Amino acid sequence: MAAAAVGGRGERLSSSSPTAAAPQVDAGKYVRYTPEQVEALERVYTECPKPSSLRRQQLIRECPILSNIEPKQIKVWFQNRRCREKQRKEASRLQTVNRKLNAMNKLLMEENDRLQKQVSRLVYENGYMRTQLHNPSAATTDTSCESVVTSGQHHQQQNPAVLHPQRDANNPAGLLAIAEETLAEFMSKATGTAVEWVQMVGMKPGPDSIGIIAVSHNCSGVAARACGLVSLEPTKVAEILKDRPSWYRDCRCVDIIHVIPTGNGGTIELIYMQTYAPTTLAAPRDFWTLRYTSGLEDGSLVICERSLTQSTGGPSGPNTPNFIRAEVLPSGYLIRPCEGGGSMIYIVDHVDLDAWSVPEVLRPLYESPKILAQKMTIAALRHIRQIAHESSGEIPYGAGRQPAVFRTFSQRLSRGFNDAVSGFPDDGWSLLSSDGSEDITISVNSSPNKLVGSHVSPNPLFSTVGGGILCAKASMLLQNVPPALLVRFLREHRSEWADPGVDAYSAASLRASPYAVPGLRTSGFMGSQVILPLAHTLEHEEFLEVIRLEGHGFSHDEVLLSRDMYLLQLCSGVDENATSASAQLVFAPIDESFADDAPLLPSGFRVIPLDTKMDGPSATRTLDLASALEVGPGGASRASVEASGTCNRSVLTIAFQFSYENHLRESVAAMARSYVRAVMASVQRVAVAIAPSRLGPQIGMKHPPASPEALTLASWIGRSYRAHTGADIRWSDTEDADSPLALLWKHSDAILCCSLKPAPMFTFANNAGLDILETTLVNLQDISLEMILDDEGRKALCSEFPKIMQQGFTYLPGGVCKSSMGRQASYEQAVAWKVLSDDDAPHCLAFMLVNWTFM
Repeated sequence: MAAAAVGGRGERLSSSSPTAAAPQVDAGKYVRYTPEQVEALERVYTECPKPSSLRRQQLIRECPILSNIEPKQIKVWFQNRRCREKQRKEASRLQTVNRKLNAMNKLLMEENDRLQKQVSRLVYENGYMRTQLHNPSAATTDTSCESVVTSGQHHQQQNPAVLHPQRDANNPAGLLAIAEETLAEFMSKATGTAVEWVQMVGMKPGPDSIGIIAVSHNCSGVAARACGLVSLEPTKVAEILKDRPSWYRDCRCVDIIHVIPTGNGGTIELIYMQTYAPTTLAAPRDFWTLRYTSGLEDGSLVICERSLTQSTGGPSGPNTPNFIRAEVLPSGYLIRPCEGGGSMIYIVDHVDLDAWSVPEVLRPLYESPKILAQKMTIAALRHIRQIAHESSGEIPYGAGRQPAVFRTFSQRLSRGFNDAVSGFPDDGWSLLSSDGSEDITISVNSSPNKLVGSHVSPNPLFSTVGGGILCAKASMLLQNVPPALLVRFLREHRSEWADPGVDAYSAASLRASPYAVPGLRTSGFMGSQVILPLAHTLEHEEFLEVIRLEGHGFSHDEVLLSRDMYLLQLCSGVDENATSASAQLVFAPIDESFADDAPLLPSGFRVIPLDTKMDGPSATRTLDLASALEVGPGGASRASVEASGTCNRSVLTIAFQFSYENHLRESVAAMARSYVRAVMASVQRVAVAIAPSRLGPQIGMKHPPASPEALTLASWIGRSYRAHTGADIRWSDTEDADSPLALLWKHSDAILCCSLKPAPMFTFANNAGLDILETTLVNLQDISLEMILDDEGRKALCSEFPKIMQQGFTYLPGGVCKSSMGRQASYEQAVAWKVLSDDDAPHCLAFMLVNWTFM
């Protein structure tokens, strides 16, 4: 045994590794290392925690101080060192969980005390009201202290504004008085009973949950409250929360007009803030507020805020045309330090958005505390948790970029889409003359570099020729359409609504010499889309991805341009099981370089649910426009919706942006107007297809159609197969199949029918056929036979087509086909046969893809 200096580390020889042979050492033998030896071993462990046998022998040769230690002893040292590291990490994790549980327990105890006070007050008010009902004269004679206080609290809650003498910015004492009043009222909402809070459904507290989320009930304006834990220090949390544009997507700008330090070490700030409008149907809001930051005796930080109005006193703020002044009632953040690190946060958002100034159908967007909670309160808490998670180093970097870069991309996409929807004149936007209809709004921006900002590299189009940006936008109401389901369909089935020629035009605008598209193109670039994920938030409520559109040109001109196109896409709110303020799909063309400062021209969709419900029989525009489409089993889908009694409504906002050269502006405007109308028609058709089903996440119809035409076609398919081949189709599922249509629908092999035309289009498919094409019966008619076959499949079909028409059927070799989303599926064999009607006339062509599977 090597002699060791005092303080050296001892290691018991162990054979804990199951793959290593047990060393021939006494069971109780220890090896003691000198500090120099431990330091040398630690350096190697930092570089390689599990060195090989050759590396350990090399270590002994390179370090003379280790020459008197056997290789097996060094192997045991590394085994024990790895074990200690694992134990240390586990102990640290358990300590973190324990701290979270202790903090959450304290939070729940405080919440329980607050609820007990609220219950006591409600019980007293209930007894007081009972007394008044039984003895009306008591209302005028009761002057007890409790009744006066209770009625006074109630009056203050319904009418919180109290008149104060005018106080200007040159009088810090007057502003400090407003600040202290704001602080007291905010604390009574955050930790007291000034507002009756109702916990949101689905928000369960726990060490890994987002926190306790509650919304207001029966108070002036709308309010939301959140309590949660984050692993950041209070000062860092305060810094993040004050940077409102970084996490509040509806915030356009925050200007700090005046800063006044206070004697207690705090600050008073006079702030002017503008927010975007959620749709094209309403005006944006602005706010003029006082924000007070101060520390409390227990070490907590408080950031509280309220609007300065004539009733509260204080200086008057700026007035901006086209904005509606909204009011912030006492709100803010209480940030308490936790033992062992981290913070406990209380967030209160309380606003009056002047709902009476918007159309009645949109008022739920401004009167719903749940929407406020999702857009502001929960968004702030999620952003802080995201920053804390990234700071821990547990998020792997994607595409060679840090998480902050992806957050910037997400913010730029969202902000660019909001700018397009709102179209502020001070950003350079102006309305273009209409074509006589009011469904599509066209606006142009002749100062695009002012819009995208100085930090973004200029678009080559704007620097080489005179041009600008054109935006076509519209909003419409949808009924009984889950926003998450609709946006997920639009994301996964881009070919159902997007025009390849318009995508090509948008992609070409990134180059110095774009080509002009005066109208919609109906051919070329019909390749598949490939989704390449980049990043997602901690709770997967939002994700960033790159979409590669594979180009395949058919004509000579299109071949020259048939290069892959790329879109940077932001998708949010597509989880049907989560409560979300909206579902959104925003995308912008990018080039292959994907530079951090690349210009982005976002377009996309936003679907916002409205909380109100209405009677089913009252028809809406969406269902009326598509009432001719019979969707659902037995064509009874719409009747079932009407019979349900209530239908949820949502508002859809569409905005598409295009760059243009000055001499082509009118052509691009006509193209954009026509394109957005086509997209709206496609979305309406999709909405009708998915609205009545209520079948959960599966898009499309999973029951066979019950129309007489479908029953007749199923009989013709089976009878023609038997007549041509001399055998029946071997149905895979005969249980509960009471008709030929049921047998056909449940068959595991994909059966597809297409028209007998020069350009065959699909007309019918069984359930397996819809699965392999990843489409619905409604959208099946837009898919051609040529689109799904590869080159080998086309050649095989062309060579066998005369045989099908003469003999009636043929067997085709196995191959590969492509779904509407571009996914490839293989099949072992295909059978093609002519389907004959009752009078033996050719009706269509049927294909059966045997034993298919996605690749």
